[in-house]
Amino acid sequence: MRQAIGRYPSVIALQRKLAASREEVQPAGSLPDPTIGAMYQSVGKPWGPMAPMSMGQIEYTQPLYYPGKRAARRRAASAETRVRAAELVDLQWSIATEIRSTYAQVYALDREREAVLAARILVRTLAGAVAGRYATGQGQQEAVVKIDLERYRLDERLADIQAERVALVATLNRLAERGQNEPFGVIQDLPDGLRVPSNLAEQALAKSPSVAVRRAAIQAARDRLDAAELETRPDFLLGLAAGSTVDALPVFTARFGVQLPVWKGDKQDPMVRSARDQVDAAQAEMAAAEAEQRASAQRLRAQWDRDNAQVALYEQAIVPQTTEALHAATSAYTTGQGDFSNLIEDYRLWLDARVSLARRRAERFMTWAEVQALIAGTLDRRSP
Repeated sequence: MRQAIGRYPSVIALQRKLAASREEVQPAGSLPDPTIGAMYQSVGKPWGPMAPMSMGQIEYTQPLYYPGKRAARRRAASAETRVRAAELVDLQWSIATEIRSTYAQVYALDREREAVLAARILVRTLAGAVAGRYATGQGQQEAVVKIDLERYRLDERLADIQAERVALVATLNRLAERGQNEPFGVIQDLPDGLRVPSNLAEQALAKSPSVAVRRAAIQAARDRLDAAELETRPDFLLGLAAGSTVDALPVFTARFGVQLPVWKGDKQDPMVRSARDQVDAAQAEMAAAEAEQRASAQRLRAQWDRDNAQVALYEQAIVPQTTEALHAATSAYTTGQGDFSNLIEDYRLWLDARVSLARRRAERFMTWAEVQALIAGTLDRRSP
């Protein structure tokens, strides 16, 4: 997971966008570039440029913004940077959730493969008992055919498991920027001691990365509105010039001008209205995100309670009882007392119970992974 959140191309792209956004904060509030110019003023007839009062000057002109405009522009740019940062965290959590979910699915397949391999050994043992009873006239040929068919079904199941596992490992390798043919070891177990907070809905609203994105978007929209409203104010022009007449008399000029927003009805006012609409849109998206997080919290709470109950049911009842039933049916059949149909039914119940337990554990871990993403829980953000 550390490799994925540090190397995945989408993460790197968003990190670069965040870095680019940070670089744009300082320029957003900088002053316009000054102008340096040369001026010659001729006094008298145009064909007499060297008349006594003619003069030349070097002039420096600096446009100045209305007080507060530069700070407002920087705040708006900084707010955009915070949106990018929140989007980066949200993306990392999405990738982390996908990795954890895929990891849990690989675990379930590994446990299913283990159960199927154990079933193959059991079927070979049962095949010997079936053949022995058939040879002594105590069994039917149908049982021999069915037990052989069961072996073929297990081989088919193993092939399906292998193909599905290859696809899941390819997903993990893609997310973690590993080689596509790099092997992935067998997952023996999933982490224990997982917890889900009792106040899940409250934590989701307070910590959810997607809600944080919307919250940052609202602030960015408000900062853009403040900046747009200040753009309706006039800007200024300050100029200084120095030179001399043709008689070597020094000349100094100071210039001050005001840039009037005469055309603000066509320029600044539409931008203000646009910024207000963006604030309203961001607030509506925030309300939608909060409603979605509340619904997700309720769903995940129900799933978590169900997953815990189902895992406990399989561990404490279904798996032990199907194992006991299979042992009893096997013992009865090998001693010539049991029926083959009961034996094969108990065998299939035993196999399905072991596979289902692994899947229930995987589902519980996947639910926990979604909860962690919802409340920004345990995520190692260190670089690989």
